[in-house]
Amino acid sequence: MNPRRKQRLFAVSAVLLLLGGAVGGIMYAMSENVDLFYTPSQLVNGLGDEKTKPVVGQRLRIGGMVVKGSVKRDEHSLKVSFDLVDTGPVVTVHYEGILPDLFREGQGIVAQGTLQDATTVNATEVLAKHDENYMPPDLKDAMKDIKHVAPATQGGSN
Repeated sequence: MNPRRKQRLFAVSAVLLLLGGAVGGIMYAMSENVDLFYTPSQLVNGLGDEKTKPVVGQRLRIGGMVVKGSVKRDEHSLKVSFDLVDTGPVVTVHYEGILPDLFREGQGIVAQGTLQDATTVNATEVLAKHDENYMPPDLKDAMKDIKHVAPATQGGSN
């Protein structure tokens, strides 16, 4: 191989190597900012065919319906906790801050935060959905048939 071809091959190889390194660096940086979306069922049971579950401390987004009777507010701060449900398990969300005006029990919401344990999310942001018309028909039908009962209060009957 003549010297000129060696020089060209080296230059092309160096450019490809640098380009590959740049793309790899960008992908790594982007992976740190990815928040995967889960429903309560996917969070508890796993996502996809492999039933992949998020790890404690992972950033994520979770969306579902606020269970009626589950909203608990702290009287001395802006802390609030509530339960979310889709068609299966219930997940508890803890949030500190002002909730959106459209937030209410029985309403669809999306919360962004970190996973505290298998069924608890510490939210840093809560978004209320104003319309459920875009819900997939099969999920909408499944949600109609499910009646979630409010969690029992401690103490006994009044």
